[in-house]
Order: sequence, then C-alpha cells, then structure tokens
Amino acid sequence: MHRRVLIVVFPGFQLLDMAGPADVFATADLLVSEGGYRVEVASPRGGAVPAGNGLEVTAAVLGEVEGPVDTLLVVGGLTMPAQVKDEKLVGGIARLAGTARRVASVCNGAFLLAEAGLLDHRRATTHWLAAHDLQSRYACVEVDADPLYIEDGHVWTSAGVLSGVDLALALVARDHGHELARDVACGLVVYLHRPGGQSQFSMPMRTLTPRSEPLRELQAYIDAHPEADLSVPALALRAGMSERHFSRVFTQQTGLSPGRYVERSRADAARRLLEVTDHPLDTVARESGLGTPETLYRVFRRHWRISPGDHRRRFQSKEK
Repeated sequence: MHRRVLIVVFPGFQLLDMAGPADVFATADLLVSEGGYRVEVASPRGGAVPAGNGLEVTAAVLGEVEGPVDTLLVVGGLTMPAQVKDEKLVGGIARLAGTARRVASVCNGAFLLAEAGLLDHRRATTHWLAAHDLQSRYACVEVDADPLYIEDGHVWTSAGVLSGVDLALALVARDHGHELARDVACGLVVYLHRPGGQSQFSMPMRTLTPRSEPLRELQAYIDAHPEADLSVPALALRAGMSERHFSRVFTQQTGLSPGRYVERSRADAARRLLEVTDHPLDTVARESGLGTPETLYRVFRRHWRISPGDHRRRFQSKEK
C-alpha cells in the first residue's frame, strides 16, 4: 500500500516548498517495493494555483479531500499574511490533520499550522526571518529559529525553502531507514540528509562579511586551513595587527570573536571530513584542527547536536 502524502498549497506559494519534498517522496517510491508514497496536491479552491514565481500547479479542492492522510504537508510563501485569514484553508488543514498520521510544514507554512491550533504547546521552527513574527503572533508556540527541522510528537516543522528537502528525507528515513534516505539524496544529487538539529546557517552564513579586505582574506584562510595555527597571536601577526586590536576589529566586523569563529570553522571542516572520508576519528580531529577525538566529540556535539560517530553512520555517502 502507498502512503498518501497531501501537500497543501495556495496562491503565491513557494514552489520549492512543494517540489522539493514531492520529488523526495516520488524518488523514494521508485526505490521501495512496498510502503511507497503517492503525492497529491490540494488548495482551498482547487484548479490552477499560481506559485510565487508565476508557474502554476493543478490542485484538488481542499474541502473535498477525504481522509485519512498519512502525511499532511503545508507549504509556505510570501502571501502568508493573507493565507492565515482564509477560513477554508485553515479549516481544511485542521480537519485533515485529525485524520493524518503526521503533520508537517515547510518554511512559514508553520503559521498555518499555528493558526489551526496544531502547534499549541509544541516546539516548532520556521524560516529564521519569520521566527520572531511567529512567536509574537502565537504565544503558545515554543519557537526555535535555529534548527533545520523539529519533530514534536506527530508534528514536524522545518525552516526555509530547501530545508523542506531535509524534512522529507527525515520522514523517509523514519519510514524506511537512513539507507533509503541516503539513496534518495544521492539520486537527487542533494546534500546528504542533514540532522534536524543542525543550524539553518552554514559557517559563512553565520557571520558578517568583514568590511576590511585583509580580514576577508584572513577569514578565507581560516576556513581553508583548519589544521594551521589559528591562535589569536598567529592570526594577528598574519593580519599585521596587535593582538588586542585584531581581536576587537575581527569581532566588530564578523560578529564573532576570533576563537569562536575558528571553532565553528573547524567544526564545519570536521563535518565535511566525516561525510566524504573514511578517516578514523583521530585523523579527522587532527585534520580539522581540533587535535584530539575528545575535543572533536565535545565541539561537534556543541555545534551539530549529534556525535561524530552518529553523524558519519547516518549521513555519510556510500560512494566516495
């Protein structure tokens, strides 16, 4: 039997919020002999529904869709302020959520789940730009703007746009195991299934771009040479500044102290090494500049919220 996935859209929806998860489920369906997926699309009024980029999809009328639904997935879009006022949309989501094994949202689709009362007293995430508004509007929701996706009971929420792919891969992994999720990711040539606790922000996105050209070059040097001496004295010398002046200017222009930036960069380097090599943990620790497996474990847990070994087992590609 197929697992029924109903994706709810509306005029002005974000096309990638729908297309990314839909392709994950469709690819998984091709790779499994049973327990695959059948994807359907519905909207408040059905028919041709324009996405925010002008393309259209054909949808069933939400109010005419009968349950049960295995996975109810609600997308986001820039027209969300108008959508939360649409009683047909919100009511349809609330009705079908009662028949669904699980409910999920992508990006600011979390607002529709919240409006339907599905996020009350739950932890949830959304696009980082919308997180403050979500928390202000729905006081009963515990909003965390950092993770890629969050599972709270049978309700899943995810961050902006392409994190919907990560969410869908996580749902496939929950249904069929991480090996199938890896196969789907490889087939779609997307980033291997990332853990939900991982931050929405990559290392470059977490920091400001320095105004100073020497500091921009130094930032690039740190990211490219994690195993080098990246102590404040060494970096200050490379930047041609006193240690005190360097620390102050670097922090002002990047938003992070030199030590904090170096640690985050090395954690990112360790993550890449775990995913694309078979190096033992002591080698990963050395090549990422973290020194020892103990330090690797401590830093990795702090930044990626998973142990190095678990990350490798769950997210490493089988083909290198």
